[in-house]
Amino acid sequence: MLPKLILIAAAILATLPAVSQQAPETPSTQPQVKVNMLNVCTPSAEEQKEIAAALARIPKQPLFGPDFEISHGSATLTDSPNFLQPKKSNEDSGEPSIARYVRVRREFAVQALFASVQYSFSDDGQNMIETLVLHVRDPKDLIQVSMEDTASAISTPEKMVAANTPANRIRLERFGKSSIALARCNASENAPAPDQSAYDPLFRSASEVLANYRGLLGVRHTIPAELAQIPTGGPKAAHPKTTKPGTEKK
Repeated sequence: MLPKLILIAAAILATLPAVSQQAPETPSTQPQVKVNMLNVCTPSAEEQKEIAAALARIPKQPLFGPDFEISHGSATLTDSPNFLQPKKSNEDSGEPSIARYVRVRREFAVQALFASVQYSFSDDGQNMIETLVLHVRDPKDLIQVSMEDTASAISTPEKMVAANTPANRIRLERFGKSSIALARCNASENAPAPDQSAYDPLFRSASEVLANYRGLLGVRHTIPAELAQIPTGGPKAAHPKTTKPGTEKK
């Protein structure tokens, strides 16, 4: 009887290393991160069609409701507002820059595709940026359409809003899908500027929308008047300099 017990105990001890090796692995607690990279320089033919279709649906003579909003202020910039542009010297030095901004918002009066439009102007002393955003009333596929232009060689906001600067960035925010964007792209240290001549009709269409809504929203008078009300105290912003025009800024 004793030899049998010894044999059974030996068999159990022999299986212990195998059991320890087959211990279940603890699940990873690290969250999975998914990054979608937008091809802003050369969007696909299908993406170009979506951009063209969205721009074509923006009303040229909208009926605005009585509600509107105009706001202004200043904000400390910790990141470059135009991430496709190289940083300026004052940004490399670590000194914060101050951007003055004005926003104008109007509601559409009729049950059209878009519910509202917002125009924004910002000036950080190095770059002036205009952004026009149209929000869809009942988002099913498209959420909003935005277009933007940037200039660094125009001396005053009055001249900027009167210059009809062409759009250099277009973006579609979509429901349940990644965004679509098109931007003017410059040459880099390792590659020449891409050929974007095929996208000229899209940039031209977006520029026409921007020019039209500058007039509809009366920004040529509103922006200078609102900027004049912003106090100049606090951290000192860089003064605009006459340099070569920057092309561009999802």
